[in-house]
Amino acid sequence: MITVFGSVGLDLIGNVPRLPKPGETVLGGTFVTAPGNKGANQALAAKRAGRNVRHVGAIGRDDYGKEAIALLTEGGVDLSQLKRVDAPTSIAMIFVDAKGENCIAVLPGANATHTVADADAALAGMSKGDVLMLQQEITQGATDRALDLARQNGIVSILNTAPFLDSTPAMAGKAKILVANETEFALLCGGQTEPLEGLMRDWAKAKQQTLIVTLGGEGARAATADGQFISVPALKVTPVDTVGAGDTFCGYLAAGLDAGLGLEQAMKRAAVAASLACTKPGAQPAIPFDAEVAAAL
Repeated sequence: MITVFGSVGLDLIGNVPRLPKPGETVLGGTFVTAPGNKGANQALAAKRAGRNVRHVGAIGRDDYGKEAIALLTEGGVDLSQLKRVDAPTSIAMIFVDAKGENCIAVLPGANATHTVADADAALAGMSKGDVLMLQQEITQGATDRALDLARQNGIVSILNTAPFLDSTPAMAGKAKILVANETEFALLCGGQTEPLEGLMRDWAKAKQQTLIVTLGGEGARAATADGQFISVPALKVTPVDTVGAGDTFCGYLAAGLDAGLGLEQAMKRAAVAASLACTKPGAQPAIPFDAEVAAAL
């Protein structure tokens, strides 16, 4: 079983012709709500990829909390360790423009209540070789503790560096597998972006971990500690909404590795799934099922 220790919340999504500049008001079009936040998105993606998934997170006792877990519940994700706390459920305020690009602000609420003890509970019962998925929308102390426990117990930890925080560089090297987009990886490298392959190889060797950099429509690249370099393509699609594409990649990657696939094959499936997620609006509603990914492959 894959354990996702991370955020859960509700997305408030507004469609606008273009993203507003600072201080600017743009008249928009439609507004919808949908379950979201990175941890929950990745958990649902791994479940739709065909694996058993447990999500450890926190929601408030409000109506937003009920809506936030609707698709996780419907999809059969194990929520037995989901906490209900006296704090508002997290919300993500999202604008999506006519080209499918987006800007997002996350208000953590219940996601900020996690403690080191929650990390201990999340990893209790996990065994060597199990897969743990982490992001950075809950308290960093809890995530840091989870990474340390995973390393001590031989658990395969996958850390997604989104959203990038001041503390990210200090934690990034603790994961077995690090997943960053090109912007986040540049921040890890002090602003450098080229040569990408060389920077990735140097990072993977220095940190003794597998590094994966996602490149949107250009697919994804990976460098391993033993010198392997992998490049996988994305599907050519016309994007409707790119919200949640990165989370879909991470969830499918975890699912592939949990199923025993090699890194390259797991990345291929993940890249195709992420591409398909861009063809529908929303984060969780757009996550494809395993059969759709298999057909596209």
